[in-house]
Amino acid sequence: MSITKETKKGLIDKYARIDGDTGSPEVQIAILTERIVNLTEHFKTHKKDNHSRTGLLKLVSQRRKQLDYLKLKNEAKYKEIIKDLGIRR
Repeated sequence: MSITKETKKGLIDKYARIDGDTGSPEVQIAILTERIVNLTEHFKTHKKDNHSRTGLLKLVSQRRKQLDYLKLKNEAKYKEIIKDLGIRR
């Protein structure tokens, strides 16, 4: 259910503004999206795992807040990341 170090490093390298950047909204949104996708796959086989479903809702809420912040600060980057990650909005 969690993401591997290699996957996380790849996301950081792809979306970082500068080398070693892990705190920018773009990186955070990409990591949260990967975790959300993994949990969604988990629920296809474990339909009654309500504890993890609560965690999924928290992740979606965190991502929504990050997306709102990014849209406020840089709308072009917001549109780019939405398109790149395939997030419905």
